[in-house]
Amino acid sequence: MRSAVRAAPPALPVSVRTPVLVAAGLGLVVLVVLAVLFAGESQPTAFDTPLLPGPDLLPDPWWYLATAVDFVGEPAGSAIVIVLITGGALLARRPRTAVLTLVGCGLTVAVTSLLKPITGRTIHGHFLSYPSGHTAFATALALIGAFVLADRLHRAAAITLTLTLALICGALMAWAEVGLGAHYPTDTIGGFAAALAIIPATAFAIDRVAVRL
Repeated sequence: MRSAVRAAPPALPVSVRTPVLVAAGLGLVVLVVLAVLFAGESQPTAFDTPLLPGPDLLPDPWWYLATAVDFVGEPAGSAIVIVLITGGALLARRPRTAVLTLVGCGLTVAVTSLLKPITGRTIHGHFLSYPSGHTAFATALALIGAFVLADRLHRAAAITLTLTLALICGALMAWAEVGLGAHYPTDTIGGFAAALAIIPATAFAIDRVAVRL
């Protein structure tokens, strides 16, 4: 088992290692700075206001699409996705990716959940909103999937794919959360930054541990 883990494809491909670790550092800075700026706030910023939906939120059929996207970040939906990705990684003989899915997503959910009461930013009166856990989770999944695909690409293509996939998936979940009235747009930026900070660092740590086994 140890030799299999050591010889397995990396959780964090060499082709994207340096840029995503730099991005992870920037993500951590953004996450902390926004948390300080929004601590105890209960109103949208000047950046948020023009991006918020009207009082009736999203019209049909966009409401149903947003609800479907939102389900991926709900406990039941996230559990299903994690089981599927972990199982697929094990079948593909990528144990490090399986560990990254479990540990990375777990840490992402834990960090965003803990930051909400610490930051104390609220929406609609009393709902804790910063950072967006749903956006963080979607971005985390996108990064994990991108790392698998990037393992087969040249450096430039791998970096482009990783950033593009993370941005698209993060933006899609952000749109759903803002459209459903669950978050301010800046909450979703914090969620994106959280995943960007956590997933590459976790993948790097998993690879280092696997090599030392």
